[in-house]
Amino acid sequence: MAYQSLRLEYLQIPPVSRAYTTACVLTTAAVQLELITPFQLYFNPELIFKHFQIWRLITNFLFFGPVGFNFLFNMIFLYRYCRMLEEGSFRGRTADFVFMFLFGGFLMTLFGLFVSLVFLGQAFTIMLVYVWSRRNPYVRMNFFGLLNFQAPFLPWVLMGFSLLLGNSIIVDLLGIAVGHIYFFLEDVFPNQPGGIRILKTPSILLFLIHQMRIQITIHYLKSGQEASPGVRASALAAKAAGANHETQLGRTWWHTHWDSFSLCVMKVWTLLTAWQV
Repeated sequence: MAYQSLRLEYLQIPPVSRAYTTACVLTTAAVQLELITPFQLYFNPELIFKHFQIWRLITNFLFFGPVGFNFLFNMIFLYRYCRMLEEGSFRGRTADFVFMFLFGGFLMTLFGLFVSLVFLGQAFTIMLVYVWSRRNPYVRMNFFGLLNFQAPFLPWVLMGFSLLLGNSIIVDLLGIAVGHIYFFLEDVFPNQPGGIRILKTPSILLFLIHQMRIQITIHYLKSGQEASPGVRASALAAKAAGANHETQLGRTWWHTHWDSFSLCVMKVWTLLTAWQV
């Protein structure tokens, strides 16, 4: 009974937040169990570009240090604000949320070449906090019962807390900078006179997300499980959007091989997240 309740609660977490948080926890567990070491995960441009250890571009965002106060603190903030963003301003816009992840990760990787940071997960968390705080400017916050302030000050309060703990604030500043760039390009500049929306989610990403939802819905139907109303609704929208993208993109090579590719992606994604929203 307890397992079913825990499983249900886990599956109620939005898919992107669930996948990223789970990946972070599993990576830390693997390090704690000495299945892998941090030396196999950290960001090293030379190993990435000269020795083609491409996985470091992703794994450096997944490790937050050994289990302890710092790890739990980061996980709480990552889970909380990633989920609130996905259920709030990104509700029904999974592809846009994934694109924000890709855009933020790209900028942090680019800046990481110059600031000598080996793990960027904490900066990524601060970016999520910053974007949420700017989109919810009137929310009152309370920090450990000591400080009361408006949401936009939260990233700066966290930076001050890091300073008190003796940690480097470069990570926090990087997260704030990338978060501000995204917020400005997505929320501020398009609303200025003569402004345009620069950050547009690629059509192929929209198509992939829609098709993935359709394939997962089919998977649940074939296995006898009932897909949630959210999946069924998004699947119907995906069919219309998929047809539209088919018209826009034409019959390319990857369309011809889409069925095999989407089946593989669906199996991997289902194993990782059991997407049911």
